[in-house]
Amino acid sequence: MGMDASELGRGLFRILETGEPALAAEVVHEDFRNREAASSPAACSIPGPAGVLASGAWMRSAFSGLRFVVLATVQDQEQVWVRLRMQGRHTGPFVRFADGALDQAVPPTGREIDFEQIHALGLRDGKVVSHEAVRDDVTMLGQLGVFPPAPAGLLRMASWRLTGRAARAAAAVSAEPGGRGRPAGRGRRALTARPSRHDAAAASAETNERNPHP
Repeated sequence: MGMDASELGRGLFRILETGEPALAAEVVHEDFRNREAASSPAACSIPGPAGVLASGAWMRSAFSGLRFVVLATVQDQEQVWVRLRMQGRHTGPFVRFADGALDQAVPPTGREIDFEQIHALGLRDGKVVSHEAVRDDVTMLGQLGVFPPAPAGLLRMASWRLTGRAARAAAAVSAEPGGRGRPAGRGRRALTARPSRHDAAAASAETNERNPHP
């Protein structure tokens, strides 16, 4: 006997927590599409279980002890809505993308995150076939010290970009699950970005702060 709608919803987030391929095959439809993958590595847009496994790997690379605490589910025959809290500790670079290019890499802060999300999951043939969400990302960025922007955080992020650490982090999270590097995809831009004058100024300020003139 297959899972009911509520079990499928909970199962999807269990996959993100654990990266269990067998559970992904049981829960995720081969035609699965993630409509929230625009800010994720390219592999997260792959249809079917592989995309979900890639999304979990990306999030676990940034947040250790990743948990999705389900607060409530509501379902009908074609959809299940899941209200939950995403929790974990920020111990790895949190890399986000825009139009296939590196957008932002937040260096590890060691801070805890705990914020609410609502997810709408489409169902077909007894599996999850689509995903979209409403997330309180502003709260998460606030918990990481990114928004509102603090000078120390901006300096560190600019330094990461200028020294290439942001690009290396983007390349690492863009690697295909299993360890093989995966191209960014057809038509996708390179992961590196030319530093802006703001980045250069920020990095210079950080250098002066660490090595003040006598």
